Amino acid sequence: MNVKKKVNYYRFPDKHGRFGKFGGRFVAETLMPLLIDVEEQYKKAKKSKKFKQNLNYYFTNYIGRPSPLYLAERISNEIGNAKVYFKRDELNHTGAHKINNCVGQILLAKEMGKKRIVAETGAGQHGLATATVCALFNLKCVVYMGALDIKRQAPNVFKMKLLGAEIIPVTSGTSTLKDAMNEALRDWVSNVNDTFYVIGTVAGPHPYPMMVRDFQSIIGIEAKKQILKLEKRLPDYLLACIGGGSNALGLFYPFLNNKNVKIIGIEAGGEGVNTKKHAASLIKGKPGFLHGNYTYLLQNNQGQINDAHSISAGLDYPGIGPEHSWLKETGRVKYFSATDKEALEAFKICSKLEGIIPALEPSHALAFLMKNAKKFKNNEIIIMNMCGRGDKDIFSISEYLGVKL
Repeated sequence: MNVKKKVNYYRFPDKHGRFGKFGGRFVAETLMPLLIDVEEQYKKAKKSKKFKQNLNYYFTNYIGRPSPLYLAERISNEIGNAKVYFKRDELNHTGAHKINNCVGQILLAKEMGKKRIVAETGAGQHGLATATVCALFNLKCVVYMGALDIKRQAPNVFKMKLLGAEIIPVTSGTSTLKDAMNEALRDWVSNVNDTFYVIGTVAGPHPYPMMVRDFQSIIGIEAKKQILKLEKRLPDYLLACIGGGSNALGLFYPFLNNKNVKIIGIEAGGEGVNTKKHAASLIKGKPGFLHGNYTYLLQNNQGQINDAHSISAGLDYPGIGPEHSWLKETGRVKYFSATDKEALEAFKICSKLEGIIPALEPSHALAFLMKNAKKFKNNEIIIMNMCGRGDKDIFSISEYLGVKL
């Protein structure tokens, strides 16, 4: 698509769940009626005054929204003269942005009369948020989690069990997020009558990429109001890390039609995008099919999915949400990467300079900001999504650094 052509980004996806050529619904026949039912119920919910009131109630009184927009003065001084604001979704209940979507989807599941919830999780934040909301609404919760991720995210695993969730280890494939999603989809097909599948990111078959984006867009809606109040103008840049891409689209979506706002997404560069150990599907991948949609993927010449790698379990996914693929091809969003090493350094700097211990995921976005500090001009305004806090990562980081706790 010609980047100069005027696009109304709020009109997508189309009725077929497509963002340009990306997205769609490519699933087995057994899944199709389930997805159509979810889509129809979601359409009704979006028009329901009662649903909107309930969503707003739990956003405000349970999650703790709006999250603050915080001027990170010492980080700003570190990079130069630009103003860096953190959209502090790590202050949400459960410590990340994931609960925004979980509240929305589980309220929808209740409307549909479902009693059992299944979810996949990588870093554990989506699993934790799902378990939390299921405890709130007295719903059975089953979380599929890769065996490798269970080891490196022990704090979240303990919390999920404390909340009453059943954790099912996934040992197939790479024992990470991709494989957990496969197993969760299989569970959903096998338990159609009472079960709702809560997908944690803007991936999967339609309507999930749209639905998750919509629930997460509260981040950008708030940020726009907050920055106009604080600075009397829109930001020059938006910045967020990208795994599947829900925290990023949550911030980006309300600004997509504001053409003067530059938008940057940061993928997990692992040991470097020119090695085989990274998760940069937009930078080094090519379009293909995974988990029911057409999007950019890490794959070989035969179309087989390559293993992804990141020190961050939440970014360790070989694909990307289809809307991000479209935003890349339209040129509306620019995508770059940060390595494991760069993210760790940013993690330490943010902790020391701001008294905020970030998750490894947003540490990738901060790493890009610090590495490219000279590219930002005096008094430019940057909003970075601080989408998760780092207590979940302290054990894996201490092990990586060779520090005993």
